Amino acid sequence: MTHPDYRLNLRPLGTPRGVPAVVGPHGFGASPGDKKSKNKSMRGKKKSIFETYMSKEAVSEGLKRGALIQGVLRINPKKFHEAFIPSPDGDRDIFIDGVVARNRALNGDLVVVKLLPEEQWKVIKPEISDKETEATYESDLPEELCGHHLPQQFLKGYNDSPDVIIEAQFGDSDLEDGHGDTQNMLIDGVKKLSVRTQNKGKEDASAPVTKDESTSMSKDTKALSEKSLQKSAKVVYILEKKHSRAATGILKLLADKNSELFRKYALFSPSDHRVPRIYVPLKDCPQDFVTRPKDYANTLFICRIVDWKEDSNFALGQLAKSLGQAGEIEPETEGILTEYGVDFSDFSSEVLECLPQNLPWTIPPEELSKRRDLRKDCIFTIDPSTARDLDDALSCRPLADGSFEVGVHIADVSYFVPEGSHLDKVAADRATSVYLVQKVVPMLPRLLCEELCSLNPMTDKLTFSVIWTLTPKGKILKEWFGRTIIRSCTKLSYEHAQSMIESPTEKIPEKELPPISPEHSSEEVHQAVLNLHRIAKQLRQQRFVDGALRLDQLKLAFTLDSETGLPQGCHIYEYRDSNKLVEEFMLLANMAVAHKLHRAFPEQALLRRHPPPQMKMLNDLVEFCDQMGLSMDASSAGALNKSLTKIFGDDKYSLARKEVLTNMYSRPMQMALYFCSGVLQDQAQFRHYALNVPLYTHFTSPIRRFADVLVHRLLAAALGYREQPEVEPHALQKQADHCNDRRMASKRVQELSASLFFAVLVRESGPLESEAMVMGVLNQAFDVLVLRYGVQKRIYCNALALRSYHFQKVGKKPELTLLWEPEDPEQEPARQVITVFSLVEVVLQAEAAVLKYSAILKQPGPEGSLAPEKEEEESHGALEDSAS
Repeated sequence: MTHPDYRLNLRPLGTPRGVPAVVGPHGFGASPGDKKSKNKSMRGKKKSIFETYMSKEAVSEGLKRGALIQGVLRINPKKFHEAFIPSPDGDRDIFIDGVVARNRALNGDLVVVKLLPEEQWKVIKPEISDKETEATYESDLPEELCGHHLPQQFLKGYNDSPDVIIEAQFGDSDLEDGHGDTQNMLIDGVKKLSVRTQNKGKEDASAPVTKDESTSMSKDTKALSEKSLQKSAKVVYILEKKHSRAATGILKLLADKNSELFRKYALFSPSDHRVPRIYVPLKDCPQDFVTRPKDYANTLFICRIVDWKEDSNFALGQLAKSLGQAGEIEPETEGILTEYGVDFSDFSSEVLECLPQNLPWTIPPEELSKRRDLRKDCIFTIDPSTARDLDDALSCRPLADGSFEVGVHIADVSYFVPEGSHLDKVAADRATSVYLVQKVVPMLPRLLCEELCSLNPMTDKLTFSVIWTLTPKGKILKEWFGRTIIRSCTKLSYEHAQSMIESPTEKIPEKELPPISPEHSSEEVHQAVLNLHRIAKQLRQQRFVDGALRLDQLKLAFTLDSETGLPQGCHIYEYRDSNKLVEEFMLLANMAVAHKLHRAFPEQALLRRHPPPQMKMLNDLVEFCDQMGLSMDASSAGALNKSLTKIFGDDKYSLARKEVLTNMYSRPMQMALYFCSGVLQDQAQFRHYALNVPLYTHFTSPIRRFADVLVHRLLAAALGYREQPEVEPHALQKQADHCNDRRMASKRVQELSASLFFAVLVRESGPLESEAMVMGVLNQAFDVLVLRYGVQKRIYCNALALRSYHFQKVGKKPELTLLWEPEDPEQEPARQVITVFSLVEVVLQAEAAVLKYSAILKQPGPEGSLAPEKEEEESHGALEDSAS
């Protein structure tokens, strides 16, 4: 596509985000280190802003020699001129400064970078903590670090405003046992923990971003120690465009009405500031857009980037669709799904033809003869009360010698999804169901999800089972894997199971329980739940003795109006013994299957690994806590878990501080990944850091995760039910990579869905008040964790009714003293001291901008800060003993 010379018309449009606003000697927006265009005659041709990408051959050669580095690009959502890729040596991230150095790559792309000469590396000022140098990024807590199996309207996410995090959870997402989600957070780096001495207020997304004075080195800086430099690089190639190149946003007219561009293009301004502004042809726009632009000021559009030339600050795009009013739930939701490449279209007729056509479907007699028949056993499901896709069921039968036969029974999805079929291809492509606050985008057609595969009560179902003989302490005496048929006797909710656990000796009235099949009694089910609970407690205790880690975040649950679909309220979800019971047996089954697959197929097992946390960030945190008077040991997952559980009492202040520290220590955690065992040479890399086990996989949620379907097929081959797998390790790794990518996208969508609903809740029901705890103190602002909602916000001093404020360091502890303007001029101004771990009262209130909200501090009474004068620190050993 040809287009006019954009360079001539840039000034009226404003500088693109992240490009310096000055025209340097090397041309508009060129980085100081870019000498490519120096001394070249530019007559008759446009000056390039971006470097030409290297050739594939040169990139391949450079990667082999170690001259180039590859990694996934993370763009800081709060400061979009900053980007990072992980350092291969596990040290501090590699810094990529500005749009030019990013060279048209978008967030999530797999890029190849070339390190800049050392004199161009980022200088970290001594008075700014190293924590300033890490990306604000979307960190990923593996599921087994968090709580499990919650109602579908529970989920977590972050607000559109980049300094917000909502920790929430919702059911049937992806916990490591296949039961829920608290993984991902949008984090404002570890820098929130430290004081930045340069003066920074709120960043205006529309203002030109000038380079931070700390970014480039002067000649004197060579004397600085290596510790004060951060490796910096530029993007030379995009290996894989993982970003969808779709964005939601609004349309604007170009500023310069006399330009050639004005007659051909409109400007698309994406909601996500990490995506560039985009020229879209006026012919794509609504017919009356040019004459009535204000009519579209609040209309949300989807735009797709089709090109981004080397000589243009802006991308070229095509408008795909008008969604509706910005700020309304359905248009915003459709935009989120499109932006992250989620396929929410109806299943095609070719896919639906793969399903059984003669309904109601019954199990064929020949299939019955191939399976172990467990239909007479007392088997039941425990799920969120709203769940419809029931993946897993449990059984527990006491044996004469005092041991127990315990079964985990998982829906046999692979029976209904023939390999190579249209259904298989679509499921593999979607790779996961996507759980929004108000609905689910399923991986499989609803006939399978909710009927044929779902382990609904009192109907015969095909399952894949792991059955153990366990001692009361959870020691495995025998283990059996195989295809089975079950008939669940009842569908328990977590609340039902919890009431059984809490009433071990009392009979629960029939009216308080769901229907139970006549072959089994409520007493039998109750006893099985109690036995499972006792064994699960032993398994859990042993896991933590063996060095597992758990980081329970505050989890937000929404209640929705049944007519309007708007959020009516929200509350923190309580993770209870019934959730833990299910979690323990799902973990046990997943570990058992991982070992079975790896023994059978050392080169072709689909496993799940969890790399250790980013050590630089983790060590910074330990040092920070030390400065705050808290001794933390993060030398291993188990040591960190002990540190987090031993130093807290069960008073309100101690519990709030535990939430803050748990939140902080979630940040360095890396994402758990599917991988093929034949691709990694070093078996030490197979390990799962949080669980502290050598082998792990996902087996327990095949209705909503395609990785589990692949695992079921491998297990069937290992047991001789089907032919040995012929798949090459690298081909299986490609499938694993795709599952990882879609899983990540799914989590981002879930977060954005929750942030959308929370922002709407503040708009509709606000202002909302809550206690909050200070997480970090800066010289003109401080960060808080809002305890009632699990939201992080930054509070700016200039937004408060203060007479004055003063920042200082007391020892190494940052401290802000606020002097409040009294309502009555006769009164003395209230003085309030803000330090890390202070308790304060905050108000969340909607702003004029669509779906934006801010936090302000409530003026204290005469006593000032709400933090206790003396912190009580009681020591608690095991996780179960700590108040959580």
